[in-house]
This record gives sequence, C-alpha cells and structure tokens, in this order.
Amino acid sequence: MKNQWENENNSLVKIFVFKGFVEAVDFVNKIVPLAGKVQHHPDIEIFAYKKVKVKLTTHEKGKVTAKDISLSKKIDKIK
Repeated sequence: MKNQWENENNSLVKIFVFKGFVEAVDFVNKIVPLAGKVQHHPDIEIFAYKKVKVKLTTHEKGKVTAKDISLSKKIDKIK
C-alpha cells in the first residue's frame, strides 16, 4: 500500500490494500456518501480483488484543487 497520496498527471492517487474483495467493496461504499456530500466524485478502481485505487482531480480545472485535498483527507479517515 502506498502510505501517502501521490500526484500523478494532475491527479491525487492512492492505492489501498484490504484483506479481500468484500472489504475493498465496503471501503468503496464508504467513499460514496463522502463524495456525494461535497459533490466531488473520484475515479475508483478495484483490482487484484483486494486493492482499491482512488484518483482525485477537479476535472473542470484540469488539476488538483483544494476540493481534492479535502476529500483525500476524509477518505484517509475511513475505518
């Protein structure tokens, strides 16, 4: 697992690793209300059955903004 968010191609990217598929899906489901509340929706990929890649960028700006940084901090607090 990456320990911190990395800036890749004008996006914040982080990979989270879980015990299995169910835990990975549960994590994604916890992101949904956070993203909906702030009207800012990340790109999310579940791969290798237990890894979740989260990518944040402000599409209309074409770069990382305060919205992305704020949401990344909220995602990091998910248990």
